[in-house]
Amino acid sequence: MPTLFPIFEIRFLPFLGTVVLGVAFAIALLFLPTNVWLWLGFAICASLVLLGVYDLVQPHHAVLRNYPIAAHLRFLLEAIRPEMRQYFFEDEKDGLPFSRDKRSVVYQRAKLALDVRPFGTNYDVYREGFEWVNHSMAPRPISKEPFRITVGGPDCDKPYSASVFNVSAMSFGALSANAIRALNEGARLGGFAHDTGEGGYSPYHREGGGDIIWEIGSGYFGCRNPDGTFSAEKFAAAAVNDQIKMVELKLSQGAKPGHGGVLPAPKVSPEIALTRGVPTGQDCISPSRHSAFSTPIEMMQFIAEMRRLSGGKPAGFKLCVGHEWEFLAICKAMLEIGLYPDFIVVDGKEGGTGAAPLEFIDHIGKPMRDGLAFVHNALVGIGARDRIRLGASGKIASGFDIARAMALGADWCNAARGFMFAVGCIQSQSCHTDRCPTGVATQDKNRQRALVVADKRERVANFHHATLHALAELTAAAGLDHPTEFRPEHICHRLSPSEIATFADLYPRLAKGELLTGTANPRWRRPWEMASAHSFRAVG
Repeated sequence: MPTLFPIFEIRFLPFLGTVVLGVAFAIALLFLPTNVWLWLGFAICASLVLLGVYDLVQPHHAVLRNYPIAAHLRFLLEAIRPEMRQYFFEDEKDGLPFSRDKRSVVYQRAKLALDVRPFGTNYDVYREGFEWVNHSMAPRPISKEPFRITVGGPDCDKPYSASVFNVSAMSFGALSANAIRALNEGARLGGFAHDTGEGGYSPYHREGGGDIIWEIGSGYFGCRNPDGTFSAEKFAAAAVNDQIKMVELKLSQGAKPGHGGVLPAPKVSPEIALTRGVPTGQDCISPSRHSAFSTPIEMMQFIAEMRRLSGGKPAGFKLCVGHEWEFLAICKAMLEIGLYPDFIVVDGKEGGTGAAPLEFIDHIGKPMRDGLAFVHNALVGIGARDRIRLGASGKIASGFDIARAMALGADWCNAARGFMFAVGCIQSQSCHTDRCPTGVATQDKNRQRALVVADKRERVANFHHATLHALAELTAAAGLDHPTEFRPEHICHRLSPSEIATFADLYPRLAKGELLTGTANPRWRRPWEMASAHSFRAVG
Protein backbone atom coordinates (compact mmCIF):
# COMPACT_ATOMS: atom_id res chain seq x y z
CA MET A 1 0.00 0.00 0.00
CA PRO A 2 1.27 3.56 -0.71
CA THR A 3 2.67 5.33 2.32
CA LEU A 4 0.79 8.51 3.24
CA PHE A 5 4.01 10.45 3.68
CA PRO A 6 6.63 8.50 1.68
CA ILE A 7 9.27 11.16 2.36
CA PHE A 8 9.49 9.83 5.94
CA GLU A 9 10.54 6.34 4.87
CA ILE A 10 14.00 5.22 5.99
CA ARG A 11 15.39 5.52 2.44
CA PHE A 12 14.91 9.30 2.63
CA LEU A 13 16.74 9.58 5.96
CA PRO A 14 20.01 11.04 4.53
CA PHE A 15 18.02 13.73 2.74
CA LEU A 16 15.83 14.54 5.74
CA GLY A 17 18.85 14.46 8.06
CA THR A 18 20.60 17.00 5.85
CA VAL A 19 17.51 19.24 5.89
CA VAL A 20 17.30 19.06 9.69
CA LEU A 21 21.01 19.72 10.07
CA GLY A 22 20.81 22.67 7.69
CA VAL A 23 17.95 24.17 9.68
CA ALA A 24 20.00 23.70 12.87
CA PHE A 25 22.95 25.55 11.31
CA ALA A 26 20.62 28.35 10.17
CA ILE A 27 19.20 28.76 13.69
CA ALA A 28 22.70 28.78 15.18
CA LEU A 29 23.74 31.51 12.76
CA LEU A 30 21.01 33.75 14.16
CA PHE A 31 22.96 33.80 17.44
CA LEU A 32 26.51 33.53 16.07
CA PRO A 33 26.38 35.25 12.68
CA THR A 34 30.17 35.68 12.43
CA ASN A 35 31.12 32.04 13.05
CA VAL A 36 32.92 30.81 9.91
CA TRP A 37 32.45 27.13 10.74
CA LEU A 38 28.70 27.55 11.08
CA TRP A 39 28.57 29.24 7.68
CA LEU A 40 30.63 26.41 6.17
CA GLY A 41 28.33 23.78 7.68
CA PHE A 42 25.25 25.66 6.47
CA ALA A 43 26.70 25.98 2.96
CA ILE A 44 27.44 22.25 2.78
CA CYS A 45 23.98 21.31 4.04
CA ALA A 46 22.27 23.76 1.70
CA SER A 47 24.20 22.32 -1.24
CA LEU A 48 23.25 18.78 -0.29
CA VAL A 49 19.59 19.77 0.16
CA LEU A 50 19.56 21.29 -3.33
CA LEU A 51 21.20 18.13 -4.64
CA GLY A 52 18.56 16.01 -2.90
CA VAL A 53 15.72 18.08 -4.35
CA TYR A 54 17.25 17.71 -7.79
CA ASP A 55 17.55 13.95 -7.25
CA LEU A 56 13.85 13.76 -6.42
CA VAL A 57 12.70 15.55 -9.58
CA GLN A 58 15.25 14.50 -12.25
CA PRO A 59 13.87 11.80 -14.62
CA HIS A 60 16.97 9.88 -15.68
CA HIS A 61 18.16 7.92 -12.62
CA ALA A 62 15.46 5.97 -10.79
CA VAL A 63 17.74 4.99 -7.92
CA LEU A 64 18.39 8.69 -7.17
CA ARG A 65 14.67 9.42 -7.16
CA ASN A 66 14.16 6.68 -4.56
CA TYR A 67 17.37 7.32 -2.58
CA PRO A 68 18.20 11.04 -2.87
CA ILE A 69 21.78 11.95 -1.89
CA ALA A 70 22.60 8.44 -0.61
CA ALA A 71 22.56 6.83 -4.08
CA HIS A 72 25.40 9.07 -5.27
CA LEU A 73 27.74 6.67 -3.50
CA ARG A 74 26.81 4.04 -6.11
CA PHE A 75 27.71 6.36 -8.97
CA LEU A 76 30.98 7.24 -7.26
CA LEU A 77 31.88 3.56 -7.14
CA GLU A 78 30.85 3.18 -10.79
CA ALA A 79 33.15 6.05 -11.71
CA ILE A 80 36.22 4.31 -10.24
CA ARG A 81 35.21 0.84 -11.49
CA PRO A 82 37.61 0.61 -14.49
CA GLU A 83 40.64 1.28 -12.28
CA MET A 84 39.42 -1.13 -9.56
CA ARG A 85 38.33 -3.94 -11.90
CA GLN A 86 41.24 -6.23 -11.12
CA TYR A 87 40.49 -6.04 -7.40
CA PHE A 88 36.72 -5.97 -7.10
CA PHE A 89 34.87 -6.34 -10.36
CA GLU A 90 36.10 -9.38 -12.27
CA ASP A 91 33.12 -11.07 -13.94
CA GLU A 92 34.04 -14.44 -12.47
CA LYS A 93 33.85 -12.95 -8.97
CA ASP A 94 30.55 -11.14 -9.42
CA GLY A 95 28.39 -13.72 -7.71
CA LEU A 96 25.55 -12.23 -9.77
CA PRO A 97 23.48 -13.85 -12.53
CA PHE A 98 24.68 -11.45 -15.23
CA SER A 99 28.20 -10.15 -15.81
CA ARG A 100 29.02 -6.50 -15.19
CA ASP A 101 30.44 -6.25 -18.70
CA LYS A 102 27.09 -7.14 -20.25
CA ARG A 103 25.17 -4.84 -17.95
CA SER A 104 27.57 -2.03 -18.80
CA VAL A 105 27.02 -2.57 -22.54
CA VAL A 106 23.22 -2.54 -22.08
CA TYR A 107 23.33 0.71 -20.09
CA GLN A 108 25.60 2.36 -22.65
CA ARG A 109 23.46 1.32 -25.60
CA ALA A 110 20.24 2.30 -23.87
CA LYS A 111 21.70 5.78 -23.30
CA LEU A 112 23.19 5.92 -26.83
CA ALA A 113 26.60 6.32 -25.20
CA LEU A 114 29.82 5.21 -26.87
CA ASP A 115 30.15 1.48 -26.13
CA VAL A 116 33.64 0.84 -27.42
CA ARG A 117 36.57 0.25 -25.06
CA PRO A 118 40.37 0.27 -25.24
CA PHE A 119 43.09 -2.34 -24.65
CA GLY A 120 41.43 -5.35 -26.25
CA THR A 121 39.18 -8.00 -24.77
CA ASN A 122 38.66 -8.62 -21.06
CA TYR A 123 38.25 -12.34 -21.72
CA ASP A 124 40.94 -14.98 -21.44
CA VAL A 125 40.73 -16.22 -25.03
CA TYR A 126 42.56 -19.44 -24.16
CA ARG A 127 40.20 -20.35 -21.35
CA GLU A 128 37.92 -23.35 -21.80
CA GLY A 129 34.50 -22.24 -23.00
CA PHE A 130 35.56 -19.05 -24.80
CA GLU A 131 33.55 -18.57 -28.01
CA TRP A 132 33.81 -16.38 -31.08
CA VAL A 133 32.54 -15.79 -34.63
CA ASN A 134 34.93 -16.43 -37.50
CA HIS A 135 35.12 -13.37 -39.72
CA SER A 136 35.32 -13.28 -43.50
CA MET A 137 38.18 -12.04 -45.66
CA ALA A 138 35.44 -10.53 -47.85
CA PRO A 139 33.04 -8.76 -45.45
CA ARG A 140 29.63 -7.74 -46.76
CA PRO A 141 28.20 -4.21 -46.67
CA ILE A 142 26.43 -3.53 -43.37
CA SER A 143 22.71 -4.06 -43.87
CA LYS A 144 20.36 -1.16 -43.15
CA GLU A 145 17.24 -3.31 -43.02
CA PRO A 146 15.61 -3.86 -39.58
CA PHE A 147 16.00 -7.68 -39.70
CA ARG A 148 12.49 -9.11 -39.53
CA ILE A 149 11.04 -12.58 -40.06
CA THR A 150 7.48 -13.68 -40.83
CA VAL A 151 5.80 -15.91 -38.24
CA GLY A 152 2.77 -17.92 -39.32
CA GLY A 153 2.41 -21.33 -40.94
CA PRO A 154 -0.07 -22.57 -43.55
CA ASP A 155 -2.91 -22.66 -40.99
CA CYS A 156 -2.38 -19.05 -39.91
CA ASP A 157 -4.59 -16.33 -41.42
CA LYS A 158 -2.76 -13.35 -39.88
CA PRO A 159 1.02 -13.90 -40.04
CA TYR A 160 3.17 -11.45 -38.11
CA SER A 161 6.35 -9.75 -39.29
CA ALA A 162 8.49 -9.92 -36.15
CA SER A 163 11.79 -8.30 -35.29
CA VAL A 164 14.62 -10.77 -34.70
CA PHE A 165 15.00 -9.20 -31.20
CA ASN A 166 12.05 -8.76 -28.83
CA VAL A 167 11.13 -8.33 -25.17
CA SER A 168 10.89 -11.69 -23.42
CA ALA A 169 8.11 -12.74 -21.04
CA MET A 170 7.96 -10.62 -17.87
CA SER A 171 4.58 -10.28 -16.17
CA PHE A 172 2.78 -7.30 -14.77
CA GLY A 173 3.00 -8.15 -11.12
CA ALA A 174 6.60 -9.25 -11.29
CA LEU A 175 7.26 -5.87 -12.94
CA SER A 176 5.67 -2.58 -11.98
CA ALA A 177 3.06 -0.75 -14.01
CA ASN A 178 5.63 1.89 -15.01
CA ALA A 179 8.10 -0.77 -16.14
CA ILE A 180 5.41 -2.39 -18.31
CA ARG A 181 4.51 1.01 -19.75
CA ALA A 182 8.14 1.80 -20.56
CA LEU A 183 8.78 -1.59 -22.17
CA ASN A 184 5.64 -1.50 -24.28
CA GLU A 185 6.01 2.10 -25.38
CA GLY A 186 9.66 1.38 -26.19
CA ALA A 187 8.53 -1.60 -28.27
CA ARG A 188 6.12 0.66 -30.14
CA LEU A 189 8.85 3.24 -30.81
CA GLY A 190 11.34 0.58 -31.94
CA GLY A 191 8.95 -1.62 -33.93
CA PHE A 192 9.41 -4.85 -31.99
CA ALA A 193 7.24 -7.13 -29.85
CA HIS A 194 6.61 -7.31 -26.11
CA ASP A 195 5.74 -10.66 -24.51
CA THR A 196 3.28 -10.21 -21.64
CA GLY A 197 4.49 -13.09 -19.50
CA GLU A 198 1.88 -15.31 -17.88
CA GLY A 199 0.53 -12.50 -15.67
CA GLY A 200 -2.00 -11.42 -18.30
CA TYR A 201 -2.67 -8.71 -20.84
CA SER A 202 -2.99 -5.74 -18.50
CA PRO A 203 -4.26 -2.17 -19.01
CA TYR A 204 -0.63 -1.03 -18.93
CA HIS A 205 0.17 -3.19 -21.95
CA ARG A 206 -2.87 -1.79 -23.74
CA GLU A 207 -2.12 1.87 -23.22
CA GLY A 208 1.41 1.61 -24.64
CA GLY A 209 0.26 0.53 -28.09
CA GLY A 210 3.26 -1.73 -28.76
CA ASP A 211 2.94 -5.13 -30.44
CA ILE A 212 1.96 -7.83 -27.96
CA ILE A 213 2.70 -11.56 -27.71
CA TRP A 214 0.11 -12.78 -25.21
CA GLU A 215 1.47 -15.61 -23.10
CA ILE A 216 -1.00 -18.03 -21.50
CA GLY A 217 0.36 -19.99 -18.56
CA SER A 218 -1.14 -22.75 -16.46
CA GLY A 219 -2.92 -20.16 -14.28
CA TYR A 220 -4.78 -18.84 -17.38
CA PHE A 221 -4.59 -15.27 -16.04
CA GLY A 222 -6.76 -12.97 -18.10
CA CYS A 223 -8.74 -15.89 -19.55
CA ARG A 224 -9.64 -17.76 -16.37
CA ASN A 225 -12.86 -19.18 -14.97
CA PRO A 226 -13.51 -18.73 -11.23
CA ASP A 227 -12.30 -22.28 -10.60
CA GLY A 228 -8.98 -21.57 -12.33
CA THR A 229 -9.72 -23.39 -15.58
CA PHE A 230 -9.36 -21.95 -19.09
CA SER A 231 -12.15 -19.71 -20.35
CA ALA A 232 -12.45 -19.79 -24.13
CA GLU A 233 -14.89 -16.86 -24.05
CA LYS A 234 -12.56 -14.57 -22.08
CA PHE A 235 -9.60 -15.59 -24.21
CA ALA A 236 -11.41 -14.86 -27.47
CA ALA A 237 -12.67 -11.50 -26.21
CA ALA A 238 -9.12 -10.31 -25.51
CA ALA A 239 -7.15 -12.17 -28.21
CA VAL A 240 -8.97 -10.50 -31.11
CA ASN A 241 -7.53 -7.12 -30.06
CA ASP A 242 -5.41 -5.82 -32.95
CA GLN A 243 -2.54 -5.02 -30.58
CA ILE A 244 -2.07 -8.74 -29.87
CA LYS A 245 -0.01 -10.16 -32.74
CA MET A 246 0.66 -13.71 -31.50
CA VAL A 247 -0.63 -16.01 -28.75
CA GLU A 248 1.75 -18.27 -26.84
CA LEU A 249 1.08 -21.24 -24.57
CA LYS A 250 3.66 -21.45 -21.77
CA LEU A 251 4.57 -25.00 -20.81
CA SER A 252 7.60 -24.05 -18.72
CA GLN A 253 10.15 -21.30 -18.23
CA GLY A 254 13.89 -21.31 -17.76
CA ALA A 255 13.88 -19.94 -14.21
CA LYS A 256 11.80 -22.80 -12.78
CA PRO A 257 10.71 -25.44 -15.30
CA GLY A 258 8.19 -27.87 -13.85
CA HIS A 259 7.42 -25.56 -10.94
CA GLY A 260 4.79 -23.05 -12.05
CA GLY A 261 4.97 -19.27 -11.74
CA VAL A 262 5.45 -17.62 -8.36
CA LEU A 263 4.39 -14.09 -7.40
CA PRO A 264 5.18 -13.56 -3.69
CA ALA A 265 2.36 -12.29 -1.45
CA PRO A 266 3.88 -8.81 -0.86
CA LYS A 267 3.52 -8.08 -4.58
CA VAL A 268 -0.10 -9.29 -4.94
CA SER A 269 -1.72 -5.88 -4.62
CA PRO A 270 -5.49 -5.33 -5.11
CA GLU A 271 -4.69 -4.20 -8.65
CA ILE A 272 -2.73 -7.39 -9.40
CA ALA A 273 -5.44 -9.51 -7.78
CA LEU A 274 -8.05 -7.88 -10.02
CA THR A 275 -5.95 -8.33 -13.17
CA ARG A 276 -5.19 -11.99 -12.45
CA GLY A 277 -8.41 -12.96 -10.70
CA VAL A 278 -6.69 -14.17 -7.50
CA PRO A 279 -6.91 -13.23 -3.77
CA THR A 280 -5.09 -10.12 -2.55
CA GLY A 281 -2.01 -10.48 -0.35
CA GLN A 282 -1.50 -14.21 -0.89
CA ASP A 283 1.24 -16.00 -2.84
CA CYS A 284 0.05 -16.35 -6.44
CA ILE A 285 1.38 -19.72 -7.56
CA SER A 286 0.50 -21.14 -10.95
CA PRO A 287 -0.09 -24.89 -11.16
CA SER A 288 2.91 -26.83 -12.39
CA ARG A 289 0.84 -28.32 -15.23
CA HIS A 290 -2.06 -27.34 -17.47
CA SER A 291 -5.63 -28.44 -16.82
CA ALA A 292 -6.79 -27.73 -20.39
CA PHE A 293 -5.00 -30.77 -21.86
CA SER A 294 -3.18 -33.89 -20.67
CA THR A 295 -1.70 -35.52 -23.78
CA PRO A 296 0.46 -34.29 -26.70
CA ILE A 297 -2.49 -34.65 -29.09
CA GLU A 298 -4.76 -32.64 -26.80
CA MET A 299 -2.03 -30.00 -26.52
CA MET A 300 -1.83 -29.59 -30.31
CA GLN A 301 -5.62 -29.37 -30.47
CA PHE A 302 -5.56 -26.69 -27.76
CA ILE A 303 -2.98 -24.62 -29.67
CA ALA A 304 -5.10 -24.91 -32.81
CA GLU A 305 -8.08 -23.71 -30.79
CA MET A 306 -6.04 -20.73 -29.53
CA ARG A 307 -5.31 -19.85 -33.15
CA ARG A 308 -9.00 -20.11 -34.07
CA LEU A 309 -10.23 -18.10 -31.08
CA SER A 310 -7.69 -15.35 -31.78
CA GLY A 311 -8.98 -14.88 -35.30
CA GLY A 312 -6.21 -16.79 -37.08
CA LYS A 313 -3.17 -15.22 -35.42
CA PRO A 314 0.10 -17.16 -35.03
CA ALA A 315 -0.20 -19.60 -32.12
CA GLY A 316 2.67 -21.48 -30.54
CA PHE A 317 4.21 -22.57 -27.29
CA LYS A 318 7.20 -21.88 -25.06
CA LEU A 319 9.16 -24.43 -23.07
CA CYS A 320 12.42 -25.19 -21.37
CA VAL A 321 13.33 -28.63 -22.72
CA GLY A 322 13.38 -31.43 -20.17
CA HIS A 323 12.71 -35.09 -21.03
CA GLU A 324 13.55 -35.34 -24.72
CA TRP A 325 10.92 -38.02 -25.40
CA GLU A 326 8.21 -35.56 -24.29
CA PHE A 327 9.09 -33.08 -27.01
CA LEU A 328 9.36 -35.92 -29.50
CA ALA A 329 5.91 -37.04 -28.34
CA ILE A 330 4.65 -33.58 -29.33
CA CYS A 331 6.34 -34.05 -32.72
CA LYS A 332 4.53 -37.38 -33.16
CA ALA A 333 1.24 -35.70 -32.23
CA MET A 334 1.82 -33.07 -34.94
CA LEU A 335 2.35 -35.82 -37.50
CA GLU A 336 -0.57 -37.97 -36.35
CA ILE A 337 -3.32 -35.33 -36.39
CA GLY A 338 -1.82 -32.82 -38.84
CA LEU A 339 -1.97 -29.86 -36.44
CA TYR A 340 1.18 -27.76 -36.04
CA PRO A 341 2.12 -24.68 -34.01
CA ASP A 342 3.21 -21.61 -35.91
CA PHE A 343 6.18 -21.10 -33.60
CA ILE A 344 8.05 -22.54 -30.64
CA VAL A 345 10.08 -20.50 -28.16
CA VAL A 346 12.91 -22.40 -26.47
CA ASP A 347 13.79 -20.99 -23.06
CA GLY A 348 17.02 -21.95 -21.33
CA LYS A 349 17.56 -22.91 -17.70
CA GLU A 350 20.18 -20.14 -17.49
CA GLY A 351 17.49 -17.57 -18.25
CA GLY A 352 14.67 -16.17 -16.18
CA THR A 353 14.12 -13.03 -14.13
CA GLY A 354 11.57 -14.50 -11.71
CA ALA A 355 12.03 -15.85 -8.20
CA ALA A 356 12.50 -19.61 -7.82
CA PRO A 357 13.90 -22.20 -5.41
CA LEU A 358 17.67 -22.64 -5.57
CA GLU A 359 17.47 -26.22 -6.85
CA PHE A 360 15.27 -25.17 -9.77
CA ILE A 361 17.45 -22.20 -10.67
CA ASP A 362 20.64 -24.23 -10.66
CA HIS A 363 19.78 -27.82 -11.53
CA ILE A 364 16.48 -28.19 -13.42
CA GLY A 365 16.03 -27.90 -17.17
CA LYS A 366 18.21 -27.96 -20.28
CA PRO A 367 20.40 -24.93 -21.08
CA MET A 368 19.17 -22.83 -23.97
CA ARG A 369 21.77 -23.81 -26.55
CA ASP A 370 21.31 -27.52 -25.94
CA GLY A 371 17.52 -27.20 -25.95
CA LEU A 372 17.48 -25.03 -29.05
CA ALA A 373 19.74 -27.38 -31.01
CA PHE A 374 17.59 -30.34 -29.95
CA VAL A 375 14.27 -28.72 -30.93
CA HIS A 376 15.65 -27.49 -34.25
CA ASN A 377 16.98 -30.95 -35.10
CA ALA A 378 13.79 -32.70 -34.00
CA LEU A 379 11.69 -30.49 -36.30
CA VAL A 380 14.12 -31.06 -39.17
CA GLY A 381 14.02 -34.79 -38.42
CA ILE A 382 10.22 -34.92 -38.87
CA GLY A 383 10.26 -32.61 -41.90
CA ALA A 384 8.37 -29.79 -40.16
CA ARG A 385 11.08 -27.17 -39.63
CA ASP A 386 10.12 -25.12 -42.69
CA ARG A 387 6.61 -24.40 -41.35
CA ILE A 388 7.51 -23.68 -37.69
CA ARG A 389 9.51 -20.66 -36.55
CA LEU A 390 11.85 -20.90 -33.57
CA GLY A 391 12.46 -18.25 -30.92
CA ALA A 392 15.16 -18.47 -28.24
CA SER A 393 15.66 -16.85 -24.85
CA GLY A 394 18.22 -17.24 -22.10
CA LYS A 395 20.79 -14.57 -21.15
CA ILE A 396 20.66 -12.89 -24.56
CA ALA A 397 21.79 -9.27 -24.47
CA SER A 398 24.22 -8.64 -27.34
CA GLY A 399 24.55 -9.05 -31.07
CA PHE A 400 26.89 -12.00 -30.54
CA ASP A 401 24.32 -13.71 -28.30
CA ILE A 402 21.74 -13.40 -31.08
CA ALA A 403 24.15 -14.62 -33.79
CA ARG A 404 25.13 -17.63 -31.67
CA ALA A 405 21.49 -18.62 -31.12
CA MET A 406 20.70 -18.22 -34.81
CA ALA A 407 23.63 -20.45 -35.69
CA LEU A 408 21.89 -23.18 -33.68
CA GLY A 409 18.56 -22.72 -35.43
CA ALA A 410 16.76 -19.71 -33.91
CA ASP A 411 14.75 -17.41 -36.18
CA TRP A 412 14.50 -14.72 -33.53
CA CYS A 413 15.61 -14.05 -29.95
CA ASN A 414 13.96 -12.65 -26.84
CA ALA A 415 15.64 -10.83 -23.95
CA ALA A 416 14.32 -10.20 -20.44
CA ARG A 417 17.04 -8.88 -18.16
CA GLY A 418 18.67 -6.85 -20.94
CA PHE A 419 15.47 -4.83 -21.35
CA MET A 420 15.11 -4.71 -17.55
CA PHE A 421 18.51 -3.01 -17.40
CA ALA A 422 17.36 -0.61 -20.12
CA VAL A 423 14.48 0.56 -17.89
CA GLY A 424 16.79 1.01 -14.92
CA CYS A 425 17.28 -2.34 -13.14
CA ILE A 426 20.56 -2.44 -11.20
CA GLN A 427 20.27 -6.14 -10.32
CA SER A 428 19.86 -5.51 -6.59
CA GLN A 429 18.20 -8.95 -6.32
CA SER A 430 15.36 -7.57 -4.18
CA CYS A 431 12.65 -8.34 -6.77
CA HIS A 432 10.76 -10.73 -4.45
CA THR A 433 10.65 -8.25 -1.54
CA ASP A 434 8.60 -5.51 -3.25
CA ARG A 435 11.35 -3.02 -2.31
CA CYS A 436 13.02 -2.64 -5.70
CA PRO A 437 15.25 0.47 -5.44
CA THR A 438 14.57 1.57 -9.02
CA GLY A 439 10.81 0.99 -9.27
CA VAL A 440 11.20 -1.75 -11.89
CA ALA A 441 10.07 -4.80 -9.91
CA THR A 442 7.71 -3.48 -7.24
CA GLN A 443 4.02 -2.80 -6.74
CA ASP A 444 4.79 -0.02 -4.23
CA LYS A 445 3.39 3.10 -5.91
CA ASN A 446 5.85 5.34 -4.08
CA ARG A 447 8.83 3.38 -5.39
CA GLN A 448 7.34 3.09 -8.89
CA ARG A 449 7.34 6.88 -9.28
CA ALA A 450 11.14 6.69 -9.54
CA LEU A 451 10.79 5.10 -12.99
CA VAL A 452 9.95 7.86 -15.45
CA VAL A 453 8.25 6.22 -18.42
CA ALA A 454 8.99 9.00 -20.93
CA ASP A 455 12.71 8.64 -20.27
CA LYS A 456 12.94 4.86 -20.01
CA ARG A 457 10.86 4.07 -23.11
CA GLU A 458 13.48 5.89 -25.18
CA ARG A 459 16.19 3.78 -23.59
CA VAL A 460 14.28 0.59 -24.39
CA ALA A 461 14.05 1.59 -28.05
CA ASN A 462 17.70 2.71 -28.06
CA PHE A 463 18.91 -0.61 -26.66
CA HIS A 464 17.00 -2.54 -29.31
CA HIS A 465 18.27 -0.31 -32.12
CA ALA A 466 21.90 -0.35 -30.96
CA THR A 467 21.89 -4.13 -30.44
CA LEU A 468 20.54 -4.76 -33.94
CA HIS A 469 23.14 -2.37 -35.34
CA ALA A 470 25.85 -4.39 -33.57
CA LEU A 471 24.28 -7.57 -34.98
CA ALA A 472 24.33 -6.04 -38.48
CA GLU A 473 28.05 -5.24 -38.12
CA LEU A 474 28.79 -8.73 -36.83
CA THR A 475 26.79 -10.31 -39.68
CA ALA A 476 28.61 -8.27 -42.31
CA ALA A 477 32.00 -9.08 -40.76
CA ALA A 478 31.17 -12.79 -41.10
CA GLY A 479 30.48 -12.29 -44.81
CA LEU A 480 26.70 -12.64 -44.48
CA ASP A 481 23.74 -10.46 -45.48
CA HIS A 482 21.20 -11.52 -42.83
CA PRO A 483 21.70 -13.01 -39.33
CA THR A 484 19.48 -15.99 -40.20
CA GLU A 485 22.35 -17.07 -42.48
CA PHE A 486 24.52 -17.93 -39.48
CA ARG A 487 25.29 -21.66 -39.35
CA PRO A 488 27.02 -23.84 -36.75
CA GLU A 489 30.25 -23.65 -38.75
CA HIS A 490 30.48 -19.91 -38.08
CA ILE A 491 30.82 -20.22 -34.28
CA CYS A 492 33.92 -21.60 -32.54
CA HIS A 493 34.19 -22.96 -28.98
CA ARG A 494 37.44 -23.55 -27.11
CA LEU A 495 37.60 -27.00 -25.54
CA SER A 496 41.06 -26.54 -24.00
CA PRO A 497 44.09 -24.27 -24.49
CA SER A 498 45.00 -26.32 -27.58
CA GLU A 499 41.63 -27.65 -28.85
CA ILE A 500 38.89 -25.84 -30.77
CA ALA A 501 35.57 -27.10 -32.11
CA THR A 502 32.88 -25.43 -34.16
CA PHE A 503 29.22 -25.67 -33.22
CA ALA A 504 28.89 -28.06 -36.18
CA ASP A 505 31.17 -30.45 -34.27
CA LEU A 506 29.42 -29.92 -30.93
CA TYR A 507 25.83 -30.00 -32.19
CA PRO A 508 25.56 -32.49 -35.10
CA ARG A 509 22.50 -31.92 -37.30
CA LEU A 510 19.87 -34.33 -38.50
CA ALA A 511 18.94 -34.53 -42.16
CA LYS A 512 15.41 -33.60 -43.22
CA GLY A 513 12.99 -36.42 -42.39
CA GLU A 514 15.70 -38.56 -40.79
CA LEU A 515 13.58 -39.44 -37.74
CA LEU A 516 10.83 -40.74 -40.01
CA THR A 517 13.11 -42.97 -42.06
CA GLY A 518 14.61 -44.64 -38.97
CA THR A 519 18.17 -43.79 -40.03
CA ALA A 520 18.91 -41.41 -37.17
CA ASN A 521 21.83 -42.33 -34.92
CA PRO A 522 21.19 -44.07 -31.56
CA ARG A 523 21.38 -40.76 -29.72
CA TRP A 524 17.99 -39.97 -31.33
CA ARG A 525 16.60 -43.43 -31.87
CA ARG A 526 16.01 -44.31 -28.22
CA PRO A 527 14.05 -41.17 -27.17
CA TRP A 528 12.07 -41.38 -30.43
CA GLU A 529 11.02 -44.94 -29.58
CA MET A 530 10.06 -43.83 -26.04
CA ALA A 531 7.74 -41.07 -27.35
CA SER A 532 3.99 -41.47 -27.81
CA ALA A 533 1.53 -38.96 -29.28
CA HIS A 534 -1.02 -40.15 -26.73
CA SER A 535 0.96 -39.60 -23.52
CA PHE A 536 3.77 -37.50 -22.08
CA ARG A 537 4.99 -40.59 -20.25
CA ALA A 538 7.76 -42.68 -21.75
CA VAL A 539 6.74 -45.93 -23.41
CA GLY A 540 8.78 -49.06 -24.00
